[in-house]
Amino acid sequence: MQSGLYVAISGQAALQKRLDTVAQNIANVNTAGYRAEEVSFSTLLSRAGPTPVAFAVTGDNYISRNTGDLTRTGDPLDIAVRGDGFFAIKTPDGIAYTRDGRLHMDANGSLLTVNNYPILDAGGSAILLDGSAGPPLIASDGMISQNGRQVGAVGLYQLDPQAQLSRADNSAVRSDRPATPVLDFNNNGVLQGMVEGSNVNPILELTHMITIQRNFESANNAIQSTETNFNDAIKSLGSPT
Repeated sequence: MQSGLYVAISGQAALQKRLDTVAQNIANVNTAGYRAEEVSFSTLLSRAGPTPVAFAVTGDNYISRNTGDLTRTGDPLDIAVRGDGFFAIKTPDGIAYTRDGRLHMDANGSLLTVNNYPILDAGGSAILLDGSAGPPLIASDGMISQNGRQVGAVGLYQLDPQAQLSRADNSAVRSDRPATPVLDFNNNGVLQGMVEGSNVNPILELTHMITIQRNFESANNAIQSTETNFNDAIKSLGSPT
């Protein structure tokens, strides 16, 4: 009887964690370049008693690498990734990677993100443009030209598929493994005048929220049923024979 109570509570704890990720995803559905948060669930089998009992564990969070929808803006300083690469940016806490390519130039010609972080080239250096040379032309390999002259190149980086990603500023992520500059632009590249949106599917997330709520209620009903059985047992044992 007690194991049923603990199983239901473990299920509620796992559902609460999943609900937190769903809420975060929905809050960032319109955040450019945002990568959705997911949870990998599993079970823990207890063999302490004569009958094995499966408990739900809260699981591990991971960041989805699925691509988001592209929107054409026509702005020459808006860029998006074609393929599964990332742009590298220099933040106060180190190098981070993002799919948010909304850029601008400061008064010195530095190419910066919306949060004023330098976007880096393939060698890890900041990019400096000529503020008086007009809008840049950015090729699919990231090469930047102004007035027919090459002035730099936007770096595109590949993250190790086995790397653990963590959140950085805005929609950027950090990797626990070194990233590799993209050298083959057949399947990857840079698209000028476009911005990638969040990869969150709002309809799917709302469906997840409804399912989580129903499952949470089912677990709560199981807990209440167990408590009722406990109370009935106590009353029966306490009654005079």
